[in-house]
Amino acid sequence: MIASYLRYLFTAGNEHGLHSPFVFDLYTQVIRSREKQPVFEEIERIRAAMKACTDEIEIVDYGAGSRRTNAPRRKISTIAKNAQKTPKFSQLLYRLIAHFQPKIIFDLGTSLGITTLYEAKAAPKSKIYSFEGCPETARVAASNLHSAPQVSIVTGNLDETLKAQVEQVSQIDFAFFDANHRYEPTVRYFETCLRKAHADSVFVFDDIHWSKEMEKAWTEIQAHPSVTVTIDLFFVGLVFFRKKQPTQHFVLRF
Repeated sequence: MIASYLRYLFTAGNEHGLHSPFVFDLYTQVIRSREKQPVFEEIERIRAAMKACTDEIEIVDYGAGSRRTNAPRRKISTIAKNAQKTPKFSQLLYRLIAHFQPKIIFDLGTSLGITTLYEAKAAPKSKIYSFEGCPETARVAASNLHSAPQVSIVTGNLDETLKAQVEQVSQIDFAFFDANHRYEPTVRYFETCLRKAHADSVFVFDDIHWSKEMEKAWTEIQAHPSVTVTIDLFFVGLVFFRKKQPTQHFVLRF
């Protein structure tokens, strides 16, 4: 990952030289924005409480696991420190959702619900389906999401629950993929959600340089004929399907 990050630093650009009006506006007004919202403090208080919680829960992990621990029982504080997106990236998701105002959001990887809460507060009128494999983790997340009634937590193995839920919706306007950091499941989940994507859909992939497998998945997603624009921010990748846009792939600093 260090070598990948060094390559990213060497190749990543900024707004200078961006000739796509869509990407220029998105980058300068949304991605690079550091504007704080009052709701951020509310959510970060919940994160702090999770980081201080020493209760242990039984973990069921269907994904690639954690690089730090794969213990079957973990403290909530450990999960909060290791498995949640940082405020910086959670707030990026908030800004993206607030900007595009998607009606139907798929959140693949609820964990403790902190990132999901950012998504929910960005679009109060949206419907969010958040997928979590571990029942105990889902229980904690549901408590943290009590102020976001538009969120439905779908519990169980994503290999089984995702396809069934995709079949129940008319479209997917926004999807955040943060569930299984391996090549084959990542590509499969992408292709499953792609069935309900449209020209204005936005897909966000977490940890695209987490491993060689994830880099392979990201490269394959970029090359998919339905994809027209991608933005590599190193820790996350943005995917767009805008048919009127020329196919372009950007590596930008965040």
